[in-house]
Amino acid sequence: MSGIGPLTQDWEPVVIRKKAPNSAAKKDEKAVNAARRSGAEVETIKKSSAGTNKAASSSTSLNTRKLDDETENLTHEKVPTELKKNIMAARVEKKLTQAQLAQLINEKPQVVQEYESGKAIPNQQIITKLERVLGVKLRGKK
Repeated sequence: MSGIGPLTQDWEPVVIRKKAPNSAAKKDEKAVNAARRSGAEVETIKKSSAGTNKAASSSTSLNTRKLDDETENLTHEKVPTELKKNIMAARVEKKLTQAQLAQLINEKPQVVQEYESGKAIPNQQIITKLERVLGVKLRGKK
């Protein structure tokens, strides 16, 4: 080990201090402390929005209001009835269970179950895998 000197450790303490308050805050604090020392009544008011991100909460309420005002029924696209029937028929024809089919397309059994029940959000890659494994054209005439 040439060129490497003895290892030394630096054990100097590191002191981290809070940022000093600005001059306006110091004046306010001094006035309050002086009033307390003299025995005068000091009224303290707790701010209702203390510790909250006021800007974020107001924009959130605006977004919530927009969603509430929205009359259109927004839902995810579901698997069409024809597609789910085609998947089921092709799977039964090949004598496969949902779990076996899922294993063949490298997906969880729940994915196949959701497609056959019509609850899944259609994913073209998964439908392509199903078509390849089942050897059937599942989507419409293209």
